[in-house]
Amino acid sequence: MDTGSASNARPASASYGRGRPILHLGVLVQPYYRRGMTTYDVAQILESKYGVMRAFWRVRGQEATNHIVESLLGALESRAMGQRIDPYGSAMQKVETMFRTFISSQEAERVGIPGTPTKAALRGVNHRYKHPYARSNARRPSFRDTGTYMNSFRSWVS
Repeated sequence: MDTGSASNARPASASYGRGRPILHLGVLVQPYYRRGMTTYDVAQILESKYGVMRAFWRVRGQEATNHIVESLLGALESRAMGQRIDPYGSAMQKVETMFRTFISSQEAERVGIPGTPTKAALRGVNHRYKHPYARSNARRPSFRDTGTYMNSFRSWVS
């Protein structure tokens, strides 16, 4: 597992790729709602207990790969016209959007991750509310309590 990079993003799971380049899935490290915890800590817990990012890659990896190929082809075309762009930039944005949709749409709960939907999601535990454990809270997607973990997700190529 990497210890970090200049962008302060850290992988919470294995990196994917054979040889070079390598696609990394991780989070931008920032404070989490619990005192002393960061999004990196939360991502490590969720990855070890549920394998959220592994499940995402298992289910959506081919689509992500297609986005990477399209991005590389677009970068080659741009280079041929004398422009310089990040060859992975558009693909990484699409992968990040795909991950957020994977959680928000509750797809993560339908792909065979043991223990999903989580009890907290079914009970509507939501720390964005004044009363996070109120019985009147609506059910929420698993892995999206405050939204900080999901929104801090990053993908990058090294």
